[in-house]
Amino acid sequence: MESVIYMYRLSFLMLLLFTISARAEIAVILNSGDASVSLVDTTTYQEIKRFPVGKEPHHLMATPDDRELIVANAASNDLVFLDPLTGEILRRIPRISDPYQIAYSPDRQWFVSASNRLDRIDIYHAADFKLAARIEAPKTPSHIAFTRDSALTFVTLQESDEIVAIDLKTHTIQWRHKVGRQPAGIWMTPDEKHLLVAITGEDYVEVIDWRKRESVQKIRTGKGAHNFQAMGDGRRLLLSNRMENTVSILDMQSLKVMETFRVPGGPDDMELTRDGKELWVTSRWTKQVQVVDMDSKKIKHSIPVGRSPHGIYFLSHAPRH
Repeated sequence: MESVIYMYRLSFLMLLLFTISARAEIAVILNSGDASVSLVDTTTYQEIKRFPVGKEPHHLMATPDDRELIVANAASNDLVFLDPLTGEILRRIPRISDPYQIAYSPDRQWFVSASNRLDRIDIYHAADFKLAARIEAPKTPSHIAFTRDSALTFVTLQESDEIVAIDLKTHTIQWRHKVGRQPAGIWMTPDEKHLLVAITGEDYVEVIDWRKRESVQKIRTGKGAHNFQAMGDGRRLLLSNRMENTVSILDMQSLKVMETFRVPGGPDDMELTRDGKELWVTSRWTKQVQVVDMDSKKIKHSIPVGRSPHGIYFLSHAPRH
């Protein structure tokens, strides 16, 4: 059954990529300060459309079948589903309370929402978005990671300087672990030995042996270490350093910084092209998206968008591992 599902998804993705090759692809950028979405032509690097989507759209992600792109509107308390090819609004699900960061569990059974403003973590049934559990988690839940078997989800708590582990079978908190100031992005290494936590209030990534519940290392990167993005090879990981105005490349095997390069304007979320040649980065403070040539590590385009751009997505992205 799993092989059939895999082949179905592969066929669908090939069809989408063929469609993209016949037309200009769009990048979808969430302007959290303007309650809008910008659509940018990835060939001309020009904004082609901007439209309202809901209050405080911060993060977005594709559905597991890649047919829809979910925009989480934290202040509007809803999810908006876009066509990933055109950016067209397809549907809206109301009464999703304060969805700041969102994620599907690897087994696709659960849809987890970090309610940043309301200090709780909501767990929904992924099939129909019905609320299964509401877990108090002060203070300021932020980013989400999972174990591969979907047994646990981990969420950073920015204002209490912790990560929390939640059992997805019982929907209960299993443990909490103290980390550095203002933890944000969180990432599980491919071997599942460590959790990597970006410490935004400092200048490092904290490495956690989550089975022993111990912090074992600090990887110095840059001030405002904030959010991660995979480079698609199962080894390298991008990290935005918002206050330093840099992006670092981490080696998840050696747990060392391989390279750091400048990206202005408060770099936040990122999207890497499938061929690895371009990195698109939202600059939260300058109302721009920066396009980085990954061979030279130089900015090749600065694209004006809306206020406080945050989440970014395009369909032909690098693999998420």
